[in-house]
Parts: sequence; C-alpha cells; structure tokens
Amino acid sequence: MIITLLASTWAAETPKDSYINNPESAWVLEPRYELGILLPVYNQIQLGKDGTNFSYVEDAGQDNLFAYQRLQLDFRYKGRHSFIFMKQPLDLKTTRQTEQELTIDYAVFPQGTPVEYRFGFDYYRASYLFDLSAKSNVELSIGCSLQIRNATYDFTSLNGEIQNTVRDIGPVPLLKVRGRWDLEKTWWEFEADGAYAPIKYLNGDVSDVVGALLDTSIKGGFYLNRGLDTFISLRYVGGGAEGTDSDPDPNKDGFVANWVHFGALSIGFLIR
Repeated sequence: MIITLLASTWAAETPKDSYINNPESAWVLEPRYELGILLPVYNQIQLGKDGTNFSYVEDAGQDNLFAYQRLQLDFRYKGRHSFIFMKQPLDLKTTRQTEQELTIDYAVFPQGTPVEYRFGFDYYRASYLFDLSAKSNVELSIGCSLQIRNATYDFTSLNGEIQNTVRDIGPVPLLKVRGRWDLEKTWWEFEADGAYAPIKYLNGDVSDVVGALLDTSIKGGFYLNRGLDTFISLRYVGGGAEGTDSDPDPNKDGFVANWVHFGALSIGFLIR
C-alpha cells in the first residue's frame, strides 16, 4: 500500500526545463546512449556441413572483455505510443594460432596457423510499443520489432594465403515488451525483444533454417537535472540460427550454424 502511494505520487513527466522537449507537446523525443563492456560467454559456429564445430571463446581468443555501446531514439506520442529506433554495433576481432586443423567452408587452416578472426554482427531495430497502463508513473508496454542483421564472419591467415568470409543481411521479426516504474529519485526498467521460429515459415524460403533471439535488459536509473537521467544496464543477448542457404556462394554448400550467449554491463544516459 505504501509503495503504491509513493508510485502514484512520483511520475517521470517531461521537466519544464528539459534540454530538448516541450512539456506541452504531444510528441516527446528520448535519445539514449550506453557505453560499457561486453563478455562473450558462448559463441559456437560451423560453416559448411563438413566444417569444424568451432568455438570463438575457447579457440579464437574471445575469452576477454570487449568495448560495448548502444544508441537508441524513442519517440513517444501522448505517453502511450512509442516508436523506437536502435543501432547495436558488434564487431569483435581477435588473433590466435589454430590448435588443430580448422575447416571453414572450403578453406582449411593447418594446425599452428596464425589466424585473424572477425565476428561482426551489427544489427538495427525499429519497434512499436503501446502502453497498457493508464498511470503516468508506470509503463507496461507490448509491441513488435523488425530487426535487420548485418553479419560478417572472416577467417584470414596472417600471411594472407588462406581466407574465408561469409556475409549475410536479413530481416528478423520480433515480439517486444517493456515495463518501467518511476519513483521519487529513481526508476527501474525491464525490456525484452525475442522470437523463436523456423525462418522458412516466416520468409517463404525453402531453406530448412531455424532461428532464435532474445535481447533483454534490466536498468536502474537516477534523475539528474533538466530531464537528463543516468542509468546502469545489465543485458543478455542470446540466440542464433542453423540451416542451409538455398542459394549459397560458389564452392560452398550453404550450411551455417551459429549460437551465442553474450552479457553486457553498461552506463547510459537519456534525455526526457
């Protein structure tokens, strides 16, 4: 009861002296930026049906921390409708000598070959949310997202004699939920985008491909001045895809299997 009364008293309304927003406007822009560290917990890949089942974490030097950032723009309309545009850069480059023979599609890297690995998986996402809560200090939103993946897998021997690359761009439809609770000096937020589906039933392809994704976070924020907030975010990103491309590159069979589990800890800023 006491918590309910406090929550109904304090609301994250647009401040009258906001840096960018007019409190009288029906539209509110909320830019966000996060900066922190990324930890690859699991990153397994196989390229080609006869390719090596390969661990980036154990065999390619991803057992380390990497720089992490995320950029996001929220457009809110009358407090209930949210249109969100997000960019997530992810480009991990490592170098390590192969401990055993490594087969990537048609390329064979003998044991002891120094190899430069690039795991690039930038993605871009557009989302819509509708807030089911009528309270100004509580958000409980549901909606959907469309994500565009921009995947790049590079395997290159340091002498440049052996090389294999895979490029893949494609849409990923997702479901989205977000909850937020505003208190007197702090706020808490939960957010998740996710899907699990055999892709061929969604995009009409004849390829036997299964994909999954879960991108979820918990944030704790603090109100500063003039609508500027700071927050701490703990994020999990996991999922992947497995199947055979119906139109592979020459000399390749098109089989790809990649499953990941990443964690990220960041500090962020937003303007209300």
